[in-house]
Amino acid sequence: MSWNDERVEQLRKMWMDGHSASQIAGELGNGITRNAVIGKVHRLGLSGRVKTASSVSSRPRVQQPRAPRPNVPRRPAAGGVNGNNALAFNYRPAPAPKLVDDVVVPMCEPVTIMELKETSCRWPLGDPSTQEFRYCGGKSDVGVTYCPYHARMAYQPVQDRRRERDRERRAQLVQQTRMAS
Repeated sequence: MSWNDERVEQLRKMWMDGHSASQIAGELGNGITRNAVIGKVHRLGLSGRVKTASSVSSRPRVQQPRAPRPNVPRRPAAGGVNGNNALAFNYRPAPAPKLVDDVVVPMCEPVTIMELKETSCRWPLGDPSTQEFRYCGGKSDVGVTYCPYHARMAYQPVQDRRRERDRERRAQLVQQTRMAS
């Protein structure tokens, strides 16, 4: 595909006559695509077009009100796979830990990685690069990573995190405004 002077002139003429990029590409042929036409139009700076009589209407267009669509729940396809999820990895997260409102700091016996059990809390304690590094080791439910105390610290509802982040941003803006004035 090459743009010679003859093709460029034909492109300019057809563009100004109101032809679409697809029509121009079809007319030019020889590997010229719609996207190539659009790119060349932009590089040439051809933005304005002549309005045809059919594209300019003498009376305003009135939109007809649409009837409300019935709210029918969609059924997933066979196997519970639907749309974009067709190739998704079938990830099933562990059940959310049961949180207690009055959580007290647990008195636990820190354990090494070798001493961890299926029902041990895996909250890290200390610096992993030292010999004294341990895990909480407190009692947790089967399939839950942390004890209730550490679960409360690890699993924060999304709304709470957003609310806290927004509070911090507002405080920063107030502080910046005070410093600026």
